[in-house]
Amino acid sequence: MKIKKYMTLVSAIITMVCLGGVYAWSVFVPGLISEYGLTASQTQFTFGLLIAVFTLAMIAGGKLEKIIGPRMLSLLSGVFFLIGYATAFLSKGNPVVIILGIGVFAGIGTGFGYLIAITTPIKWFPDKKGMITGLSVAGFGGGAMLLSFIAETMIGNNVDILKIFMIIGLSYGVLILLSSFLIFTPDADSKKESSKINVPLKEVVKCPANWGLFIGMFAGTFAGLLITGNLKPIGLSYSLSSATASLGISFLAIGNSLGRVVWGTISDFIGTRLSIIAALFMLSLVIFLVPLLAAGKIMFLILALLIGFGFGANFVLFAARISGVYGVEKLGSVYPYIFLSYGIAGITGPAFAGWQFDLSASYTLSIIIAGLICISGMIAYAALGRKIVNSEQ
Repeated sequence: MKIKKYMTLVSAIITMVCLGGVYAWSVFVPGLISEYGLTASQTQFTFGLLIAVFTLAMIAGGKLEKIIGPRMLSLLSGVFFLIGYATAFLSKGNPVVIILGIGVFAGIGTGFGYLIAITTPIKWFPDKKGMITGLSVAGFGGGAMLLSFIAETMIGNNVDILKIFMIIGLSYGVLILLSSFLIFTPDADSKKESSKINVPLKEVVKCPANWGLFIGMFAGTFAGLLITGNLKPIGLSYSLSSATASLGISFLAIGNSLGRVVWGTISDFIGTRLSIIAALFMLSLVIFLVPLLAAGKIMFLILALLIGFGFGANFVLFAARISGVYGVEKLGSVYPYIFLSYGIAGITGPAFAGWQFDLSASYTLSIIIAGLICISGMIAYAALGRKIVNSEQ
């Protein structure tokens, strides 16, 4: 039994590394614009739609997992992921087909895989929710660093971007499929037990504290995704070199991974409520500094690291908070509804920045608005989140 829980954790991390490559999206943006004529808005709509479909797929996956089990849902994740990137490869640069492949099919695969990778390991380590959630989702943050390096190397060797999509789909899709066979549940009856435990949507909606969680996660992910989806173009807009702008993606990914582990560990000591408030405040402060300091190479990299650190907190703290309130066994039925805020942030944040850039050739206004939304979300969460009554206050 002991080895099974560690195999499950390893499987979750492998899956998250593959799926987390989505955060390296901005590395493809300049090429899609220059080589295939996509607008900044179209590239960011693709990224945002992936995030939105990802969250909707988590809700559907939460119901489907009760029927087919976590291993089969993880296998479906690999299949949809592969189909999505293969579709983009066959698009010939048609933005609609790229949006369908990356935004829809790969989005479904990402949602299914993410759900299993974040909920199954916690069942094995119920007393270390923050740390285990942090370890599981750290791979999602680190995946951007790996894919950014791979993609930049291939782009530097003049490999066509659409061909890179095919390589990603095949290699990562197969890894997800293989890692699915390492997934186990704590006991033979876990699937049966989980199917009996469900929190109705009306119960989730009527609780003010859940709205605090929803608003807080929307604010933190809106700000983080706006920067993440446009990071390389943002660097280029400040007259930084392409190499420095791309390196920023790796720094953001490092911060993202560290943030998930560190904030998760911190929350085990000071509680998730205070950790969420602190993380949102830190993220908003750093974002406000971007227009002032990002023109310097070193500061750009430091800011990218810190933004990743604050952004990554969203993906461990909110899940840990919900599991602390409702119990680990109900995380899979409640978290997807809160996580839907991430999907709304995905479809609005990156696209808003792309639209603003198409209009003004500047990211400054959108960055400032992102900071304002983040700090507003912190205030809303601080006001509403305290209404939860449970053992962790």
